[in-house]
Amino acid sequence: MAEFNGVMMQYFHWYSPADGNLWKQVAESATDLAQRGVTSLWLPPAYKGIGGGLDVGYGVYDLFDLGEFDQKGSIRTKYGTKDEYLAAVKAAQSAGIRIYADAVFNHRLGADETEEVEATPFNPHNRGETIGEYQTIKAWTHFTFPGRQGKYSTLEWHWWHFDAIDYNAYNEGEDAIYLLKGKEFDGGVDLEKGNYDYLMGCDLDMAHPEVIGELNYWGEWYVNLTEVEGFRFDAVKHVRADFFSAWLDHVSQKTGKELFGVGEYWSYEVEALHHFIATTNGRITLFDAPLHYNFHVASKAGKDYDLRRIFDNTLVQDQPALAVTLVDNHDSQPLQSLESVVEAWFKPLAYALILLRREGYPCIFCADYYGAHYKDVGNDGNEHEIWLDSHKELIDIFLEVRQTYAFGDQYEYFDHPNCVGWTRLGTEENPGGMAVVLTNASDGTKWMDVGNPNSTYHDITGHIETPITTNDEGWAEFRCNGGSVSVWVPKS
Repeated sequence: MAEFNGVMMQYFHWYSPADGNLWKQVAESATDLAQRGVTSLWLPPAYKGIGGGLDVGYGVYDLFDLGEFDQKGSIRTKYGTKDEYLAAVKAAQSAGIRIYADAVFNHRLGADETEEVEATPFNPHNRGETIGEYQTIKAWTHFTFPGRQGKYSTLEWHWWHFDAIDYNAYNEGEDAIYLLKGKEFDGGVDLEKGNYDYLMGCDLDMAHPEVIGELNYWGEWYVNLTEVEGFRFDAVKHVRADFFSAWLDHVSQKTGKELFGVGEYWSYEVEALHHFIATTNGRITLFDAPLHYNFHVASKAGKDYDLRRIFDNTLVQDQPALAVTLVDNHDSQPLQSLESVVEAWFKPLAYALILLRREGYPCIFCADYYGAHYKDVGNDGNEHEIWLDSHKELIDIFLEVRQTYAFGDQYEYFDHPNCVGWTRLGTEENPGGMAVVLTNASDGTKWMDVGNPNSTYHDITGHIETPITTNDEGWAEFRCNGGSVSVWVPKS
């Protein structure tokens, strides 16, 4: 269950500089973020990836190397050393911020040695179709971790710990997924491509007792070492769903900590998310990918998008207590694999929709907060230079409003395709209430009730300078500029 009125921040993006300074930045910024209303940080994978000091972390090589061993060409990870990571976690927690670690369980990359094993090649686009005979292949599946030399764990990964791979050194040109001897694709996964168990690298066999045992042991070791309060689970639609709830319960029990969990089930089909939640008995929250997609589509369509439909077919609409709402993330940002950008003009509207409403556990993307600048090659084969605007000023205002006025009953005014609004009436402890109006077309107004008669309200965003006074019943005509959002709070 998400914390009441909490706000998460994803404190990295795909192109965060590979200078080893991110952990230091976490420690330096924690107090300021906490004061502004951020209550938890989702940090990137803290362990060594195949790319060493350049790896974002999802090409995971060694879960036990947190920037401590000389492996894959570096001691530190992209973000810093083990000691800097532990110091960052401690600094954030001292400021009152909870830390969620990124757990990548689906796959391993960067094996140290090859092994011969028998396997059957399958069509990568249809995992129900074989495209060759059962054969002997040469697979990079033996992970010896020579730099660590058995510290923390003596287990070495072998081919029998995996279900499938996508590379055969005996036939380098073949485009296939090789299902290894005696294995089968897991059930309980997304049905895209027939069965989406296999994603990349060496796919872990989540039914193998040594795999389960090692991952359980790693979870206990990691929580006891770092004292994190929860986990973000990567690529959950590629792993049998019940694994995650069982793992989280095991680690919580063994460490004595009630750990939070949020999964990345990147599907725009909300029924797939509901199925995962049912299978895990609501133990794991999920990022609301369908909501992100609605934001993306709305930002592209402009005035042609019907804002009354912005929450249609979303997790936050159906199961708000289990929805982590987001605008963008590292996968959806420009030039990335799941690129589905929310255009800059719409981001203030989207952040108002996740930060100023009662439902959901909102997650701020650091590239939206701080801005970002980077270069990379796009799908067209050309290099592109990307500038992402900082929306920090408005997000900080929304965070202030969330802490001060976003309480009490919520009244909805989603009755026009281009202009919508809502109010929060406040409580005895947090009186005054607030009103939010946003439009994707021309200037808009909404006749709304804030439950505060004969009171003056001002637009805290500064977009509209003229204040508004409610009538004897607490109603007023609240306004916003075209393609913008205004947040009306009591004038002090």
